[in-house]
Amino acid sequence: MLNYDKTYFLQILTKTDNEINRQVSFGNRKIATVQSLKFLGLTIDTTLTWKHHIGELTSILNTACYAIRLIKPFMSLDVLRSTYFSYAHSIISYEIIFWGNSSYSENIFKIKKRIIRIIMNSSRNASCWQLVKDLNILPIRSQYIYSLLLFVTKNKEQFLCNSQVHKINTRQTFYLYVPTAFLTVYQKGVYYSEIKIYNHLPTATKDLFDDKNKFKLALKRYLLHNSF
Repeated sequence: MLNYDKTYFLQILTKTDNEINRQVSFGNRKIATVQSLKFLGLTIDTTLTWKHHIGELTSILNTACYAIRLIKPFMSLDVLRSTYFSYAHSIISYEIIFWGNSSYSENIFKIKKRIIRIIMNSSRNASCWQLVKDLNILPIRSQYIYSLLLFVTKNKEQFLCNSQVHKINTRQTFYLYVPTAFLTVYQKGVYYSEIKIYNHLPTATKDLFDDKNKFKLALKRYLLHNSF
């Protein structure tokens, strides 16, 4: 049985595709057609641009930014940092592996920088690079990379090494195998991005891949000390 109030028809298209005029029915009842819908906390749109999802995040994070600004005069740095993690970081990091590569994520990047400057009592034009280091907080690009690579460590069985695909012994034998892809939307997707980013990690970091705890520590240290 379907709950018709919670069941929708959403077409997934590329930017060059034309929407197909189609009506879906079930049990003699029509299923509502939508341009975007919320699924497990993610707002998905027809072209997977994540515009709607990031728009909702922007509204929530602006509220968090305002709240942190209000309590700033009365709280210590440690309390402000804890407030950031509970009120903003949890929102930013949730399923960032899907939307973090979107061009619209720049909006989240700007809000996060604003929050960091408020916490550190810096001017609105101050560089955030040293500020995030001092707070031990990853910039949003680095958070995206970090989340992608943690997904790889938790799902090793989903990835092949070059040595499993061909027997040619090269410097990249133990790199993850990069599948052939022509669509930009696929190349920006989770699976393809994870492989490309993992293969660009320093060898010393990749060598710790089988020890998840050491890998996480080394990865975060690497991302904190490098700008992406």
